[in-house]
Amino acid sequence: MKPYQKVAIAECHEPLVEISEQFDRVTPHPYAKLGAPYGEKSPFFVRAGILDRLIQADAELQKIRPGWKIQIFDAYRPVAVQQFMVDYTFTELVNANGLQLETLSETQREEFQQQVYQFWAMPNLDPATPPPHSTGAAIDITLIDDNGNVIDMGSEIDEISERSFPNHFPPDSEYGQHRKILSNAMTAAGFKQHWNEWWHFSYGDQIWAWLTNQADSSANAIAKYGRV
Repeated sequence: MKPYQKVAIAECHEPLVEISEQFDRVTPHPYAKLGAPYGEKSPFFVRAGILDRLIQADAELQKIRPGWKIQIFDAYRPVAVQQFMVDYTFTELVNANGLQLETLSETQREEFQQQVYQFWAMPNLDPATPPPHSTGAAIDITLIDDNGNVIDMGSEIDEISERSFPNHFPPDSEYGQHRKILSNAMTAAGFKQHWNEWWHFSYGDQIWAWLTNQADSSANAIAKYGRV
């Protein structure tokens, strides 16, 4: 169990809503294209309060870089999709290292699993420890400029490497500055950024509450969004 999963959840029953066309969306969606089982909802749903904060973050971004926009890569993710993508990522990582699933030793399997779970939450069905994206409170995003070009952040979304850590690049470097613009806009709207993923932000889930309490031990924050 990860530390943030010990945070209590008091579900507020806020509905999932589709992210408005105000935001650019990555289509076709890469996980859906692979066959991930989304069911009736698309990857572009969030809790209503998250959408409100996204709109706030967009307004903050306009103050920092007028004309730039937030691009939505991924948002709501049912546990079945989480399982699908964890399995897919594990297989891709094994193959990239010139190995085969069938011949992995137990030690190799554990090592690859640790790498995967450094970036992907465990697809847990326990309502007390939901994957962040399965709550509708977490989003994966990047930025595009006023010509619709994706801003270079120094690594791709979902890249399993240290380059994905938010502070991997010096703050005065091009990539460091781009990441800071994204982070500043989102945190100004109340979001918290994942410690391993420059693209992952959330509000109201267990990670958000845990990070809030890490920053202020007197906050006593709990999560208000559980699995949906």
